[in-house]
Parts: sequence; C-alpha cells; structure tokens
Amino acid sequence: MDQIIIHVDMDAFYASVEIRDDPSLKGKPVIIGAMPHERGVVATCSYEAREFGVHSAMNVKEAYRLCPQGVFMHPHFEKYKFVSGQLHAIWDSYCDASEGVALDEAYLDVTRSAGTFDRAAEIARTIKERTLNELGLTCSVGVAYSKAAAKTASEEMKPNGYFEIRTQQDYIDLIIDRDVSVIPSVGKKTTEKLHEMDIMTVRDLLDRQEEVIELLGSHGTMCVQLASGIDVRQVVPYRPEDAKSISREITFQEDVFDYGLLSDVLFLLAMSVEDRARRHGLHGSGVVLKITYSNMRSITRSRNTASCQSATAIHREAVSMLMALNRRPVRLIGVGVYNLSQGSVRQMTLDDLFDLQIGGGSRDVRDELRRLRGIYNYDFEANLDDILHKEVMHRVTEHMRVQRMISMSSAP
Repeated sequence: MDQIIIHVDMDAFYASVEIRDDPSLKGKPVIIGAMPHERGVVATCSYEAREFGVHSAMNVKEAYRLCPQGVFMHPHFEKYKFVSGQLHAIWDSYCDASEGVALDEAYLDVTRSAGTFDRAAEIARTIKERTLNELGLTCSVGVAYSKAAAKTASEEMKPNGYFEIRTQQDYIDLIIDRDVSVIPSVGKKTTEKLHEMDIMTVRDLLDRQEEVIELLGSHGTMCVQLASGIDVRQVVPYRPEDAKSISREITFQEDVFDYGLLSDVLFLLAMSVEDRARRHGLHGSGVVLKITYSNMRSITRSRNTASCQSATAIHREAVSMLMALNRRPVRLIGVGVYNLSQGSVRQMTLDDLFDLQIGGGSRDVRDELRRLRGIYNYDFEANLDDILHKEVMHRVTEHMRVQRMISMSSAP
C-alpha cells in the first residue's frame, strides 16, 4: 500500500496560545520574542502582525520599525510545551506513527489506520475539530501521498486550512510554476544559488536537472527528486536517544567583556544541559563551547573527554576552552555535550545537583550557588529548578550581568 501522510501545523502557535489565554489580544498584531529595546528576534507573530511584514526570525528592532503598534511579548515556553503535549496526544491517537518536527508540528502516518484517502481526510478534519474544540486553537492540515507533499498541502490554505495532494502528478501540477523555494529542503542559500543561475521556478529546475546536480551535488539530486514528486521518506518517531548533541545558549542584552561573569553563566548553562541529558538517560563524551562576539563572528571549540556526565565536568571543560580564547566583547555564549550515549533515564533532582562536586571536590554545588548568591544578590539555590528552564535562565543571566556592572562600577 502507498503511504498516506497527514501533516499538521499549528497557526502562529505561540501567538495563538497567548491570544486564547487573553482574549483582549484578539485582532491585534501580537509579536512573540524579544522586546523592542532588547536584543533578539521574533519567535512568531500573529497574522495581523504579518500584514505589516513581520515574520519569524526577523530582528525585533526591524519588527518594531515595521509595526510599532504591535503587542510585543516574551515567550512562555513552559506553557507552550504543556499545550504541545495536549496537541500531540490528540494527533497521536489517530496514526500508526508520529514524527514531531517541533512543538506545534508533526507528520502522522495513517497508512494502515486510515486505509484509504477518504478515511484519511475524515481523520484530518477530526483532528482540526478536536484541536479547536478541546484546546481553542486552529491548525492547518495537509493529506498527501508523501511527507513533502503533505507539508506543501498544509501550507497551501493557511491559516486554519485543509488541502489534499493525492498523487505525484497532482503535486507536480501544483508547484511546477512556483519559485524553487517551494521545494522542501531548498532554503534561502540554495534558492539564491539557483536564482543566480536563472533557475527561478520548479519548471526551470526540472528542465536543467543536470546543472542543478552539478552545482549542488547530492543535495541537488534530492532537490530534483522532490521537485519531481518523488519522496519515499518514512515517518520516523523522534527518540531523544537519537540526538547528536544537547546544548544551551544565552544572548546577552549588552556585550559582556567580563570573563568571570561568562564563567558563572556557563555554570548555570552546564547544569541545564546535564538536567536535559539526564531526563532522557543520556550522557556525552565531548564538550562544545560556542561564542558569538560583538561583531557577530561566531566560533566553536570542542574537546573530547573521558567523562562529562556531570554539570561540573561540563563547566570545567567549557571554562578551560573559554580562557584560551582571545578576550573580546561577547554577545552570546553556549555550551553543549556531544557523542551521546544512553544511560539510565532519570530526572535530575536538587539532591543530585548538590551531591556533585565542583573543581575536583574543592566545594560542592550548594557552596558554588551560595558563592553566586553573594556576588549577584540572587537566591540561585532556592530557585534552581526554575532557572533550568529557558525563559527564567534569560532573566537570571540578565540580572547577573546588571549586578556585575553595578558592583564593578562601585568598586574603589
């Protein structure tokens, strides 16, 4: 039996959740991400904001220039994760296999559970109805013979849309005269390369297949296949143990030249990385450090190590690499682990953290957090469980940066 794939994609997910929870926002250009005076980008925005030209990944200052009347909000990731769990519980109940692409998006294989396209169409509409009736949110759904076609279908009638692409020829007929960027896997840079060769549409690409393959190699071969409607990829459920790396990073609101502060921030990031790894029963044998300087130049440094299972070991390796770098103002810092392998699945508790040792046993984590409290006037120990989450981490590190500036400016 040929595949039958449903692709579900929520409409402006973060913004829609905020509007659902605060009806006074309905009809307004809601922009989720950084605030206009902060560094950062747009995570997502309502369709009202998109009418002003605002879009995801746009610099927030540009978004403010385009839409100064917009309602700018910080994201609430824990709320979105909770709603995502509710969404996937609905979707997964109808399929043979589910591949979550993000919090708000998934491919569903309904080949056996539906059996026919007509039944798959019924399932897709039921998913839309339940998502709206039970969670108060709209989604766009595509039903097709392949993953690529299903994703294209879900985007066809957004927002709150439904579309079917039943055959390979239907897919080709739909996209043949559209820009090459419509092809899944053809991103911005690939689109630019193709446009430079005057390959503007899917038809152009298919007419000049050999040139595309010569230009892009194996990626070009895949682009040609997808443009031809050929996609045999299966829906593969995501497994945390299949991840290649786990990392966390922070962008500062102002550049940081204080490498003592950077070291302290790395300690919190390392604890967050360890917490996430333990939740999935993973540990790594390599540590990676990421730095973005004030001139937007990014560098990474990595180091294999016999053991980096603990936050303290991750921190120690990261700081060692940090201190070997040229000292310049830093915009972003991050740390991660790679070469992941599986251990026991267990969420890290505060007792776990406090049992770990800093610097080969010179002081435990509790002492380190108390040291940080003395410097930054913040109770890290009492709030540690919250700090491990992304949105709180950003607020805390910004507090640390400001406190460090105050203490240094008042020093004799």
